[in-house]
Amino acid sequence: MLIDTRQVEDGTAIRATVCIIGGGVAGITLVRELDAQGVDCVLLESGGLEPDDDTRDLYRGQATGLPYVFADGCRSRYLGGGSNCWGGWCRPLDAWDFERRDWIPHSGWPFGLKDLAPYYARTHSLLKLGPDNFDPAWWEAAIGRRDVQRIPLLSGRVRDTISQFSPPVRFGKLYRGQLQSSKRIRVFLYANVTSIETGRSGQYVTQVQVKTLTGRKLTVSAQHFVLAAGGIENPRLLLASNKVHTAGLGNAQDLVGRFFMDHPRMATGTVRFSRRWSRNKLYDLKYHYQNSAVSAQGIKIASQFALTPEVLAQEGLGNARISFCSTFYGEGSAGAQALYRCKQAALKKEQPDWSLGRDMLAMIGQPVNTFAYGFTRLFHPRSLIKDVKFQVIVEALPDPQSRVRLSESRVDRLGMPRVEVNWRLGEQVKRSFDRTLVIVAEELRRSGVAEVALDLPLEGRDWPASLEKEGTWHHMGTTRMHDSPRQGVVDRDCRVHGMHNLYIAGSSVFPTAGANFPTITIAALTLRLADHLKRELTLPDKPALIRSPKTEALSGTGLITPQPVAPVGAIAPGLPLVARRILRSPRK
Repeated sequence: MLIDTRQVEDGTAIRATVCIIGGGVAGITLVRELDAQGVDCVLLESGGLEPDDDTRDLYRGQATGLPYVFADGCRSRYLGGGSNCWGGWCRPLDAWDFERRDWIPHSGWPFGLKDLAPYYARTHSLLKLGPDNFDPAWWEAAIGRRDVQRIPLLSGRVRDTISQFSPPVRFGKLYRGQLQSSKRIRVFLYANVTSIETGRSGQYVTQVQVKTLTGRKLTVSAQHFVLAAGGIENPRLLLASNKVHTAGLGNAQDLVGRFFMDHPRMATGTVRFSRRWSRNKLYDLKYHYQNSAVSAQGIKIASQFALTPEVLAQEGLGNARISFCSTFYGEGSAGAQALYRCKQAALKKEQPDWSLGRDMLAMIGQPVNTFAYGFTRLFHPRSLIKDVKFQVIVEALPDPQSRVRLSESRVDRLGMPRVEVNWRLGEQVKRSFDRTLVIVAEELRRSGVAEVALDLPLEGRDWPASLEKEGTWHHMGTTRMHDSPRQGVVDRDCRVHGMHNLYIAGSSVFPTAGANFPTITIAALTLRLADHLKRELTLPDKPALIRSPKTEALSGTGLITPQPVAPVGAIAPGLPLVARRILRSPRK
């Protein structure tokens, strides 16, 4: 059921078995899994069904470290969350991303790839991916095209990897029907959580406070709460919920908001292919991205270069992925940029303030640049390819000084402190860029694929200004996972240390970032969390709702009963009595 919170009677108290804060990939994945087990859930989503600037403004804050855009166009504050601006890239983390690496401080997950592998396999249905197979040789044979060929990697220092593309799935659209029709799911839209309330001990969440931008307030109490609002909003809510613990929830060790990570990304160098490899589509971002020519069994894929784990250990480097990125005639012009935005709109990707009419005028005003850019992307004539660069994405290493904090002077319309994001990247990250490029360039020369001219090394110099425009907006690490409360905010089950019934879902729990795209790992971790919650909520012959002292503390009766509420548009402002009866009547 979808409910417009702006039409709910002010002061309404809602009850559920599980309350999930955030309607993105993690939140919707979790509520679907619990619904399948008969668990009554409330899902609180800050936005509506489409983006609006008043809600989007709640994300805005200040960058206090590296120049960094982390709000408009980087996150989507409406149903579907980050999936609304997601490009669809999917690849599990590498096995060594989970391991403790001596050369990377604060590295290591509480479990390994083997433990998460069954959940990665289950994400393929959720994300509409192909077989659970990322073997480059298999995909090359399955595609069977002369212009989609693997490059020979002779030294054993470099490997090629495969990513699959989700269509991409827009969770708020694809799964809206289930959310609407389910008798156990209540999705409150325009419902902004402003505080997570606890008992006197601060160890048990009793309810959350919810506000709308129109001034309505309500509370939601539940047996379990899951915070799934993203890598910046998760720590923001924990830090702002400071009535009992003045430093915020889960922050006894001053870890909430620390270890903020994003994948730095840059285009660099110049690649000049030998004739045989000049039109190969497999490794070039401009050719392989969502391209049906680079697909098998209806699944589009891409390949990137990476270093082997032995080389990473020998060199003391973070993980990285390298693709080629061709530059086409007309690229960067107003017409070409307009054409690109139109393609993104066709993929239903959120683009704040996008206007088809404005872009059509831009393309009409620059017909040559627009046509040349579009023609080159479609047919790849060698004469219209101006340049080829590397695009490099590198693992951001966990740094406690890279962090999200609450502003001491700025608040949003709800009275919530805005965020300050101090994104830091150290010299070891620069060295990972530099050495990965050198080793891959040597490999391409050795195999006769290309001659390469590299730009000046990054190490010892300031980060280039282009880094701001080349972020990947993968917000990770701010409520990191560790078995010890002295080193992590949540435990291996994603439960906040020191809290009995508060969990966190999403990439904020990642201890390290790897160099792969986080959505598939977010989904896998959420499926794992769902299985844990099912076990917590289920006793023999009594699925979903159970009696316990914890429940009695919430409801006074020992049983939290699902409370039906009216759908979007059903509660008219002029009918408060009817609305109250609908909201508070027991389920029949």
